[in-house]
Amino acid sequence: MNWATKWEKFLSTMESEYFQQLLLDGLSNTIKVAVLGLILGILIGTLIAVVKVAPKYQLGVRILDKICSVYVALFRGTPMVVQLLLAYYVLLPTLGVKNVDSLTVGIIVFGMNSGAYVSEIMRGGINSVDVGQMEAGRAVGLSYATTMVKIVIPQAVKNILPTLGNEFITLIKETSVLSFITVYDLYTALSAIGSKNYEKMIPYLVMAGIYIVLVLFITLCVRLIEKAFAKSDKNISPKEKKENA
Repeated sequence: MNWATKWEKFLSTMESEYFQQLLLDGLSNTIKVAVLGLILGILIGTLIAVVKVAPKYQLGVRILDKICSVYVALFRGTPMVVQLLLAYYVLLPTLGVKNVDSLTVGIIVFGMNSGAYVSEIMRGGINSVDVGQMEAGRAVGLSYATTMVKIVIPQAVKNILPTLGNEFITLIKETSVLSFITVYDLYTALSAIGSKNYEKMIPYLVMAGIYIVLVLFITLCVRLIEKAFAKSDKNISPKEKKENA
């Protein structure tokens, strides 16, 4: 069978509104899980990073630090697919939780997994900010938490933006394991399209192309944001920089 025939079969299948909608739903779920998973991961990761860099004078902070270390080790030490399977087929039935949408489970697990990686990324970003920034905030009467949220973390995010972009790309690619918990993602949709004519070569090539386009788009967006930050920094006068230092 030549390539022309393979493409003809694929295109004839895609003329069906059913399969068009199937592909759109799969692509939508893939993007939804990656985007919401990253947002949840940033929130969790930032909280963990703040605990990890906080002074350990109080017992409560030391206990939280140990809990965060176990959390990070757990989610970084097991594959995403194992976490999905345990959450959907073991944890939820054990807790007696029913009627939970598999897509919701996927978003939560992706977010918790991403949080473990983002925590280390964010911790490095916070440590890269000059210590004087925290001291300056405390000197003008701001609390530790307020100084961290309003001064330190915004600067840390600028430093780690490329790495966060890489984390987003990783999440996009890892969504291909969502089919293990019956989520209809991009992989599942194109596999179903390929099964229509028992010809999966072209659908899988199309899938690879879509993933590449998504990754290139994310990379472009990150670079544009980086340029915007760099431009805003250049617009700050030397006097303002000296005052903020």
